[in-house]
Amino acid sequence: MSLEPYRRKRNAARTPEPMPPAGAVPGTAKPGTTFVVQEHHARGLHWDFRLEHDGVLVSWAVPKGVPEDPSRDHFARQTEDHPLEYAGFSGTIPRGEYGAGTVTIWDHGQYELVKWRPGEIKVILHGRRLSGGYTLYRTRDDDWMLHRERIALPDWVVPMMAQPAALPPDDGCWAYEMKWDGVRVSAYLSGGRLLRLISRTGRDVTATYPELRALGPATSEHHLVLDGEIVAFAGGRPSFEALQPRMHVSAAAEAAQLARKTPVTYLIFDLLHLDWRPTIGLPYRQRRELLDALELAGPSWQTPPAFTDAPGADVLAAAAAQRLEGVVAKRLDSAYRPGTRSADWRKVKPEFSQEAVVGGISPGKGNREGTIGSLLVGVQTGGGLAYAGRVGTGFDTKELRMLDEKLAPLRTRTCPFATPVPAGHARHAQWVEPKLVVQVAFTGWTQADRMRAPSYRGLRNDKDPAEVIRET
Repeated sequence: MSLEPYRRKRNAARTPEPMPPAGAVPGTAKPGTTFVVQEHHARGLHWDFRLEHDGVLVSWAVPKGVPEDPSRDHFARQTEDHPLEYAGFSGTIPRGEYGAGTVTIWDHGQYELVKWRPGEIKVILHGRRLSGGYTLYRTRDDDWMLHRERIALPDWVVPMMAQPAALPPDDGCWAYEMKWDGVRVSAYLSGGRLLRLISRTGRDVTATYPELRALGPATSEHHLVLDGEIVAFAGGRPSFEALQPRMHVSAAAEAAQLARKTPVTYLIFDLLHLDWRPTIGLPYRQRRELLDALELAGPSWQTPPAFTDAPGADVLAAAAAQRLEGVVAKRLDSAYRPGTRSADWRKVKPEFSQEAVVGGISPGKGNREGTIGSLLVGVQTGGGLAYAGRVGTGFDTKELRMLDEKLAPLRTRTCPFATPVPAGHARHAQWVEPKLVVQVAFTGWTQADRMRAPSYRGLRNDKDPAEVIRET
């Protein structure tokens, strides 16, 4: 490899391009790691495709750009080798100089070398725009063809998960999505067909949701792996209770009947494979741009927005106002990491506070045996004390002992709740007179008017049980 042809074609005093001194040997960086594609507005627009090899950038001019369709190869003319420093070059080459015009970096990254032989080069690119396998093959002299390899859809991409956490700082590095109360499902589509729907645990649930088959024809121009959440809406909001009857049905007739009764919507929030390339190595920001460009919206599927400009607290407040589960904050520069629960994704739930009247206890088990396992609580309504759920967390040993002492003399055989208590909650319950008020933190109200994920925060001796109503 020699850089003499590169030097002979350029005037170091006029061009801003990197210019190694005469007699300089090619670079000694680790070979086979860097690629760059530069958009070159010269006498004719073309793209320069360059691969690091033996200390130089082996280069081709590609008039039609790097092909995206495996069925259409693009002509590539091999040019002189360039110095490694050229991988970072962008600028304007002045008129009268070789290659005069504007050069910008269209894509860059690393590549894996599969084969490098005279007349045939195979690589796997890992760039911001380009990923997957490519082959260069010589037709004659300096004339080559650039071919994109077909990459089959994966059988299953294990979903990436979010960590429970607080809101990240508003530093411009995060996007916020609403957290949906549904079932995580990835969709595999090719040739106008929905190949399969796979749950988070790897179960094929294609037959369970027949209304989503229409997503195949709606994406017939593409080969896709999508990540999202299947939800059922009730009263304009996602309802896990409404979704449950549909979750475990696979018989075609029953699934079709339930689809008519309780239709679902597939809310798509990530793109894991696009046509002939995986996209999981791309940053979230770019995956989201590619997903939004697909404009996936139909009778049973939508692409909800991701918020990048609003403060996280405002998005969380909006989620709370709509009685959603919370938000998921995702780093804009994060790759998709299959099967991991990463801090690059953070699920944040709103926390509400509610006073509640204790109407019963469930006996403790395990290390709580002999004391309180959970409190059965309610709020006052026009019809009496309405059951609001079971509070089993937030206690320490001292608090449990105190509550046990205060509730012991209040025990009664009569259930104080005016609304039904679920059989599983009532089975071993010990009822108490509704005279004790506690403070409870929770993440929202369910469709059954019970607190979701309630946690004990303290005793309220200053509150009259008759005045404890549901707070808005």
